[in-house]
Amino acid sequence: MQPIALTRCTTYDLQELRQQLTQLLAPLGGMAAFVKAGQRVLLKPNLLSAKPPEAAVTTHPALVRVVAELVQQAGGEVLIGDSPGIGTLERVAEKSGIAAVARELGVQLIAFKETQHVSGSGVFRQFELSREYLAADVVINLPKLKTHEMMTLTCGVKNLYGTVVGAAKAGLHLTAGRSKELFAGLLLEIAQARPVALTIVDGISAMEGDGPSSGTPRQLGWMLAGANPVAVDLVAGRLAGIPAELLPVEQEARRRKLSGAHWEEIELLGEPLETAEPPFRLPGGLDVQFGLPGFVKDLLRNQLTPLPAADQQLCVLCGVCRDACPPRAISITKNALKVDSGRCIRCWCCRELCPHQALVVRRGLLLRLLGGRAQKD
Repeated sequence: MQPIALTRCTTYDLQELRQQLTQLLAPLGGMAAFVKAGQRVLLKPNLLSAKPPEAAVTTHPALVRVVAELVQQAGGEVLIGDSPGIGTLERVAEKSGIAAVARELGVQLIAFKETQHVSGSGVFRQFELSREYLAADVVINLPKLKTHEMMTLTCGVKNLYGTVVGAAKAGLHLTAGRSKELFAGLLLEIAQARPVALTIVDGISAMEGDGPSSGTPRQLGWMLAGANPVAVDLVAGRLAGIPAELLPVEQEARRRKLSGAHWEEIELLGEPLETAEPPFRLPGGLDVQFGLPGFVKDLLRNQLTPLPAADQQLCVLCGVCRDACPPRAISITKNALKVDSGRCIRCWCCRELCPHQALVVRRGLLLRLLGGRAQKD
């Protein structure tokens, strides 16, 4: 059985958060069950980009602070690390409020820069992850519960993609990003390559809509925790009211027969699970071809799958999306940004990383005939 603890928490007030987090971890044995004196404990929050805490893009600094304090009380040496999608760790941590936490607690911020080869457990025979991440004695995974334009949900498993260093993220997207199933498998293999000790989900203020960076903050009021990120994500998906068939990581975990991928394996602890009402609003860029045969997907790809496009009033032609695009499908010519539909793999990295939220979702012809239209945040 995979124990997953849940607790209601509607505020980032430090006193209340300490109380609720202690209560959350109690049925799992408390922090002492995961951290021993003298261990180097790496906290891996979601530090996608330089956004303030209220934007709900990054893990809230109050949660990072309380977790760090609990680790220190257990005798662990705390480190905070990540490889942001855009910008330096220092800038992202400063804007998100986590740099202030590190300074006040005397905690070291570690930018993931060096890499180390690790072996995959399936399709991917070998890939490179952060050496700093692999060297920690204990890793505590601190994801933000958000919708995701490519994977529908980003939580425990997807948060560990931040252990891929810098530009290597784009290379793996290019290798696996054309297929949701293949990319989900990659995420699972990264999670298995270096198992984390504990995943604690920031679902107090979550994100719905066009996540992980352009969605809308959603006051959810929950925290959940467990040792197995696959099982944590299973519960998080239900908490958000997202159907299982729309969650590629969950579906791929079941196909691979991974522990924690089925409800009969889950032991819920703490407060009873309640699904969100109304369910989370899903991204406008989701692929609607779930369940279709491969040849049909290829035939109708441009008609049934959305495509990123520039909002000319917001786009300043900064080139961030062009430079981040794994298949190099974006170009800037004659003072206009263009997306090559044939090269685009619909990974949505461009929208995820655009600092001006200037990329919209343009739906294919058949979707427009069914009433779809371009959406923007």
